[in-house]
Amino acid sequence: MTPRRLAGMLAVAAMVPALALAAPLRADHPIVGVWRLELPEQACAETYRIRADGTALITSAEEVAETRFEIADQPDAAGFYRTVNRIVKDNGKRDCSGQVTAPGHAIATFILFHPSGDQFLMCQRADTRACIGPLVRVKGDWI
Repeated sequence: MTPRRLAGMLAVAAMVPALALAAPLRADHPIVGVWRLELPEQACAETYRIRADGTALITSAEEVAETRFEIADQPDAAGFYRTVNRIVKDNGKRDCSGQVTAPGHAIATFILFHPSGDQFLMCQRADTRACIGPLVRVKGDWI
């Protein structure tokens, strides 16, 4: 393969959204489902629809964002799952905090599930000192 052809293929690959390149989650991963975070201080709620294909649809106030959701297959020794959530599409409207999130923005968090599997905390680090939540599983036919 010539260097020119290789450069052309790499340029085309760079145009393919990250959404298409990441591996799916296992179908029984505990994060798969619909989760709701109530934010009473802002009189607002966020909903996370996380699919086994690794995509997520997040609504927060007027914002609607599509993301690529990556999460460890298993928790670490302390029970936390490391995640990266990359915004691939956003409607440009404000979320519950009043912010607008630009596509390309990535957020790394650590997820700690409640033993029931129906709630989790989303933390900045693999400890519970800086977390939001709980996010609560929404039951029913959702995807």
